Amino acid sequence: MGDTPTADKPLTDRLLRSWTRCRRRAWLDRYGDNQLRLYTAHRTLQLDDQQRSFVALLARKPGHGLQACEQGADGVVGLRLRSTTRDGLAVEAHPALLQRRKGSSRWGGFVYRPVLARQGRRLTREHRLQLALAGRLLERLQQAPVPNGLALAGSGRRLERETVPLVGTLQHQLDESLAKLAADLNRPTPPALAADRRKCTLCSWRGVCNAVAAREGHLSEVSGIGAKRREMLMDIGIDGLTALADADPDRLALQLERFGEQHGAVAALLVAQARAQRDGRAEPLAASPALPELADAPGVLLYDIESDPDARDDFLHGFVRLPRGMDGRWDLSLATYHPLLALQEHGEAACWARLSRLLKRYPDWPVLHYGETESLALRRMAQRQGMGGTDLAALRRQLVDVHERLRRHWRLPLSSYGLKTVADWLGFRWGQPGVDGARALLWWRQWRGSGRGDRGHVQALRWIFAYNRDDGLATWAVAAWLLAQEDSVRKG
Repeated sequence: MGDTPTADKPLTDRLLRSWTRCRRRAWLDRYGDNQLRLYTAHRTLQLDDQQRSFVALLARKPGHGLQACEQGADGVVGLRLRSTTRDGLAVEAHPALLQRRKGSSRWGGFVYRPVLARQGRRLTREHRLQLALAGRLLERLQQAPVPNGLALAGSGRRLERETVPLVGTLQHQLDESLAKLAADLNRPTPPALAADRRKCTLCSWRGVCNAVAAREGHLSEVSGIGAKRREMLMDIGIDGLTALADADPDRLALQLERFGEQHGAVAALLVAQARAQRDGRAEPLAASPALPELADAPGVLLYDIESDPDARDDFLHGFVRLPRGMDGRWDLSLATYHPLLALQEHGEAACWARLSRLLKRYPDWPVLHYGETESLALRRMAQRQGMGGTDLAALRRQLVDVHERLRRHWRLPLSSYGLKTVADWLGFRWGQPGVDGARALLWWRQWRGSGRGDRGHVQALRWIFAYNRDDGLATWAVAAWLLAQEDSVRKG
């Protein structure tokens, strides 16, 4: 780890934001070894959203710093706010934007309020505390009340604006949070791992915490265990992966039933999964073929979508066309990639016309995808575009979810059955190391620009295509493994 914990450094809005998400993360932000941080595109995406929202909000470019406040600029960036709490804690905030409003302050006939850009569909405690801290410090600087802040979402014509009250119980919550943050930062060692580690994939400290979780046998490492189920297991004395693997399934079921019958029903599955991970052993669950659709298929289409979830935009439908070779074997050297870029300004009907033409060329080819996203998106589009019931049923039969078949037929010694975890375990490697859906989305926004014809460099599009193609090939790596297991059983 890095610095020794000290009490003289200010509590910043960045530390408060990290602490609101995860107590351990805030401690690592201050004292962790920055060389162990891993890049995540999510922060860059947030800053991109923020920039677009602020441009949509303001008629002109914001001013900078205290001088801009004194001059009464419509928007102000780059201002550092400092003060101390009633308990003597030094606090500091760097509001992303201040917006001029009517009122009276030390600078004249106007006041400012803090503005932030949020991601997601709702305002969270994290957002409210950020605005509350900035508002409190701004109030002292401008010598005028700051009764509310502004939260933005989206950009352009669909910019959403939500006024957030900064008075009342929120100020009490802010005081409590700052006190708890200070206490956590004064610890000699970091707080415990988060109970629910699903969001850890978005954190730059995920590598550090993953290593600790694996070493400690943290219950969150067992596939199928989230925060609530972990709490139940801890309550009955199951404190780690090894203890779960050693548990008697019948006794555990009785113990878990007091939390609800549905929890008792999964006890045997949880124990079996923990044993598979402890022993590093893959276990077959069904004797029937996992992918019977491929037995006589002349080829397969490997399907993967890239999306911008905030814009509800499936911007790329990628297909890898893999025909069966003349000798009846599957030969990846014959695979070709076919990206279908879907620009919103062209409309869904145009996208569906291209997709349906492609699918009609290969009516007897199964369409393999990993997870339900692709199937749901394609079938819903088909319904919106008027596809009849008979054709919809045929489309549903053509779509094959490799993830669902894997879970039904095999138990793997893995903490996750996500595509990247499974394909990596099988030895598949993406051509662009460290790339994920968030990075692809960032490239997309960089290439797309403002949406008014100011396209970015075409290389960003090439990177997206390469990543999407690799996702399709990774899906095939899992499917090929399933087929290979069936072959070995038949030969054995």
